[in-house]
Amino acid sequence: MMTLRSIQPSDWPYILDIQIECYPQIEPESLEVLQSKWLTSPESCFALTSEGSVIGYCLAHPWHIDMPPSLEQVLGTIDQANTLYLHDIALSAKAQGKGLGSLALKALIEFAETNNLNTISLVAVQGAHHYWGKQGFIAKAISKDLSAYPEDARYMVYTL
Repeated sequence: MMTLRSIQPSDWPYILDIQIECYPQIEPESLEVLQSKWLTSPESCFALTSEGSVIGYCLAHPWHIDMPPSLEQVLGTIDQANTLYLHDIALSAKAQGKGLGSLALKALIEFAETNNLNTISLVAVQGAHHYWGKQGFIAKAISKDLSAYPEDARYMVYTL
């Protein structure tokens, strides 16, 4: 059975492995950076599991619209957030096509609604803008430099 649950400290080695599997074109972000997203908003970060094994993860946190965090940016306290920033939903090959991405997105929409955040924003890479477009996200031009991301990076926003 596939489930979404809170991230536990013992999940991090699996999360790091999944990050490397899913993003071969990007220098992996450090454990410190990934954990800072979780520590900032543990209620919007999830481990995706099947039969007790971590096969995916979701990292999201309240943030500022049109100003996505930089790669390798360690997060601290976030004041006056006005969007839920979706850093990542990453699924191992074992999890793809089983609906876990949709399950995680549904949980994020509920979190955003509960916390009076009217949008979910993200930077899509490696062609993921096609997937996010089908989920209702719309590409948006912003002034923030995204050159640290892969060439095809697109900032996208979903309005609740």
